[in-house]
Formats: sequence, structure tokens, C-alpha cells
Amino acid sequence: MNKLYYGVAYYDEYMPVERLENDIAMMLDAGINVVRIAESTWSTLEPAEGQYNFHHIDRVLDAMHQAGIAVIIGTPTYAIPAWLARKYPEIMVTTPEGQQKYGRRQIMDIVNPDFLHHAENIIRVLLSHVKDHPAIIGYQVDNETKHYDNCGPEMKQKFVASMQEQFANIDEMNQAFGLNYWSNRIDDWQDFPPPEATINASLGCAFSRFQRQCVTQYLAWQAALVNEYRKPHQFVTQNFDFEWRGYSFGVQPRVDHFAAARAMTVASVDIYHPSQEKLTGREIAFGGAIARGMKHGQNYYVMETQAQGFAQWVPFPGQLRLQAFSHLAHGATLLSYWHWHSIHNSFETYWKGLLSHDFAPNPTYTEAKTIGADFARLSPRLMDLKIENDVAILINNEAMDALNWFKPEGVSTNLYNDIFRQFHDALYEENISADIISDLPADSGRYKLLIVPALYAASDDLLGRINAFVEGGGRALIGFKSGFSDENVQVRHGAQPGILHECCGVTYNQFVLPHDTQLISERLELDAQSSRVSIWMELLKPQGAQVLARYDHPVWGEYAAITEHDFGRGKAMYIGFLPEISLIKQLVARLTTGLPLSARMSRQPFPLIVRGGVNSAGQRVRYYLNYSENELTVEDAQQGEELLSGTSLHGQPLVLAPWGVAIVAG
Repeated sequence: MNKLYYGVAYYDEYMPVERLENDIAMMLDAGINVVRIAESTWSTLEPAEGQYNFHHIDRVLDAMHQAGIAVIIGTPTYAIPAWLARKYPEIMVTTPEGQQKYGRRQIMDIVNPDFLHHAENIIRVLLSHVKDHPAIIGYQVDNETKHYDNCGPEMKQKFVASMQEQFANIDEMNQAFGLNYWSNRIDDWQDFPPPEATINASLGCAFSRFQRQCVTQYLAWQAALVNEYRKPHQFVTQNFDFEWRGYSFGVQPRVDHFAAARAMTVASVDIYHPSQEKLTGREIAFGGAIARGMKHGQNYYVMETQAQGFAQWVPFPGQLRLQAFSHLAHGATLLSYWHWHSIHNSFETYWKGLLSHDFAPNPTYTEAKTIGADFARLSPRLMDLKIENDVAILINNEAMDALNWFKPEGVSTNLYNDIFRQFHDALYEENISADIISDLPADSGRYKLLIVPALYAASDDLLGRINAFVEGGGRALIGFKSGFSDENVQVRHGAQPGILHECCGVTYNQFVLPHDTQLISERLELDAQSSRVSIWMELLKPQGAQVLARYDHPVWGEYAAITEHDFGRGKAMYIGFLPEISLIKQLVARLTTGLPLSARMSRQPFPLIVRGGVNSAGQRVRYYLNYSENELTVEDAQQGEELLSGTSLHGQPLVLAPWGVAIVAG
């Protein structure tokens, strides 16, 4: 991959009229240099068992190659054909709601032997047919893969077998999971109950972890099949998606991105986000940080994002460019829209592509042409952007599972992601670029600041490494509920917050729910918003820590709400509730006083967003992104060449147009 790729998903199979020649001409005019095909059309490829039709694949491969457009081949396994569901009904996934009926995509049991047999066959048939085609630069395995809440008989059988491998005997499992409660004890493996119906969080979280492991194994299995056919220069990837709330919102609960990405040569993600007046770039930032984290800082691909998308997403003038360069600013080297043309029927009729239903040029397409031209012209300067941050956010699927088992009254969302986004977005708005990591390595010295939101379930070993990080000179901002239970969701019976009380210098053994509770403080500047206490109230008792804030409450006012503690050469803050973004910003500023952060890209806050790194020529590249409808002057812009305009910034102010972008190399 020696250039930036600008692409679309393309389905000749969906076209109501013959369009291939015209589409390629319009793609070339827009600077499109890569398309993704085949990943959702198993029924077209194999209309009946053992009968194959390569017509659409062959004609697109040949035409794209002749035009100089690269192709990514997707394995077509995430949307099964009707004949497969009819002949092998056990393939349909069983969820807690029962066995699913054929119709939508992603309704198969990914551990079912019949499904795996037919999936392997279609993968091998497809790859055997296309493997020598010169247009292909890489392969995508499956699509947005998850376990689909699979609790079918095959999944349960495999889970029980995994428990037998994990525990020396069944008594050990009962002890680890606390199954004596309410007669949940299991004294014979044959009596193992349906894990999806358990009321035991330890067992439920173990099953959820196993379901994610099955996704990891399934994707690794597909990647291994692809590896038998792909050439050394071709990549294998999977486009991971995020928790969906009408757009990409947070950490995906049904996949361990970091584990599943190990089998891929490069990480890819889907990133969809609010647009028009609601465009902020936050989702682009956290999605990119997770994608970088999957492969230890390596650049990544955005395999899907919106061009027009829903009616509420059609971009204002300038926003498509802003979005595209925002992806590059966070480390992407491939950007592909879902999809090229709008579909004329079926489920995604009103999810519009780069072209509308009339296939004619439109303002979004016209703006895409400028992006494609800039990508082609600036590839040598913008490729292989190396991003090294000294700030990290620690996320954890196991902590997410466990926390969401015990949500406070009135919370119906994925609480873990609510908390994660609060901390992430505070850093984002302060122009602090952060890595997102799933574990804290013992050699974590590259980080100066660690954010730990709601690490509810964690091993003593991980908590010990957090203590060591602080003791060695790091600074940590640790959120409520952290350290409370072990990796098996057994609540620790010592001082809370587990052994983190060592670096935090605080303990507690009671907690309550806030009811219009505020903070009071002599050390923090609080207003009506930043003093708000949300979700939870841990009644903190300092054990050497300094109190930064207390609860303004007639009964609970004697207890600390936020503490700060010097530990070894470092410092830890502990927060006993969910703070507002404005307060998190203030706490980060206090915690990092006197600590220069390379991750702080600008002292100027949102709506200016600054990101960047070092290019392959050793130049420092900074992206200046204006997420507002107003003209914006950058007060601390890097001096150098502004690449989009080709002008010098030496001694000149940098002024960004509404929704504008500038890229400075210095």
C-alpha cells in the first residue's frame, strides 16, 4: 500500500440498468481508486447448492483492472442464501428470543458445522476463481461479524467444554462463580443450565466472553483460509463495527476487537456519525483510536463510512472533505464509502450512496471529486502517518459486561459506553489525542497519563500494573466502580476500590444514588453544570489522599467525592461518581500540571480539532479541522507549508472556513 486509497462498495448485482462503463467513468472522475465487491452476495454467487455464477465478479474485476481501479474481495458469508436456510435449518441462529427466521442478514450460527462447511466451500470456490486476478489488492473476511447473541445447542456445548478445560473440576467453577447462591450450584456437567438464562453475573459474563472468543476463532479461521490463496502483497482484514445507537457510539460489546484483529494483517473499521449541525468528529476520533490500538499503532482502513447516508446525514458543503481528512488525521490510509450508488429497493433503499437514485452528479459527488484529487496529489506527504501519543484510555470488554449486569436504577443503555464516551469526549474537546488500549503492558512508560473509566472487573495483576504505572511516575484518572470485582466478577472482600486503594489513597464501603446532588470544593472551580453528580455516589474515605471535592448533601457531606494522591513518583485521582465533561477537563488539567504532553495538539479547544503525526519523510504533519459553521482563526498553528493550498504559513495566521480543513507540514 504505497498510496492513499479512496473508494466505495460497489455491487453490479444490485443495478437496475447496465451501468458498469458509466460508473467507472464517474469513479475515475472522482478519484476513486479502489472498490470492495462480493461480500454480501452469496445467493448470486451460488444460486443453488453446488452451482456457481461468477458473471458479476468477473466483469467487475476485469473492467476495474482495465481502468486502473483496485479491488477488495469480500468473503460472502454474512448473508446466507435461502436454499441454505431451507436445506439446513439448524444453521439459523438461536438467540434468547428463539431460533431466528430467514430474511435479514447476520442470522446464522457461526459455530454450526453445516454453516462452517458451506462457508468454507464458498470461500474456497470464490478465492480459487479470483486468486490470480491482478486487480485484487486484498481480502475482507465476512462483514461486521458478531456472535449475534448465539445461545444455540452448539454454542452451549462448546461453552461447557471450555469450562471443563478452564477449571480442574466442577467444584472449582462453582467456587469461582459463587454458584451456591439460590441453588445455582452445578454438581454434574450434564446438568449445566442454559447460560443465557442465568441470574449469576459471573457465569453470564463468562458466557459472553466465550461468545466473543468464538467470533475471534471464526474470523481467524476465515483469515487462515484466505491466507492459503492470497499473494504476499495482498492484505487480509475485517471491518469491525461499534456499538450502534443510530450511528457508531462506543465499544462493541459482541466482539473483542483487539483479540480478533490479531489474525488480520491490517485493521479496518466502519465509522458512521451524526452530520449536518451535529457533526463533531468525536466518533471518527474514538473509532480511529480503537483501530490503531488493534494493531499496536499501525495505520488502519475505514472500510465503510457515509457519503450521503440517511436524510439527516446528507453533508453540508465542506463536511464531506472535513470528514475525509479527519479520518486521515487519526491514521487511516484507506477511506471507502458505503456505497457507490443508492439502492432502488429492499432494506437500504433510503441509505443513499455517493450517487443518488438517478445516478447523476450531485453536490456530495462533486465535493468527493476534490477529495479524490487531493488524496492522489498528496499521497506521498500523507501516507504512513506515525502517531505516538503519551495519553491512553484503558477499555475492557470484561469490565463492560460486568458493569452492565449491575446498572443503577433507571439506566437502560450500555452504561459502560456512556462512561467511556464521557471521558473520551472530554479529552477530544481539549485537543488531547489519546491511544485506546485494552490492556496495560508492564512496559507502559511511553504513557504519561492513563484514563481508567469504570474498570469494574479486573484481575489483581492488571490492578497491580496500574499501581506500578503510577508509582513509576505516571498519572492516572480513575473512575468510579473500578477495581470492585475480580476477573470472575466476584466482589473483592477487602478495601474498595480493590488494590487500587494503594495508588489512590482512598477506600469506601458504602455507596448511594444521587438525587440532585452537587459538589462543593475549595480547590476546584465549579458551576451548576460541572458540580453535577450523576449515576452513582461512592462515599469515599481518604487514606492519605487529598480531598478535591465533597458531596453537597446534608447526610453524605462528610464523604469525599474526588481525591488526589501522590504515590511513588506519580499521582492518581479517584472519582466516586460520573462527572460532567466540563469537570473531567478541569481534573485532567490539574492532574497534568507541569507535565508537558505531546498528545496535547493545541491549547485551543473544540470546535477546533488538531491531530497529526510524523510522515515517512520525517516531517511533522498537523491537520486543523473546524467543526463549526463559523470561520475560525487558529491561535497556535504550526508554521510550515499548508499542503492543500500550497501556501506558506510563516508569520501568517491560519484561518479556517466553516467546516474547513488545513494540513500543515513543518
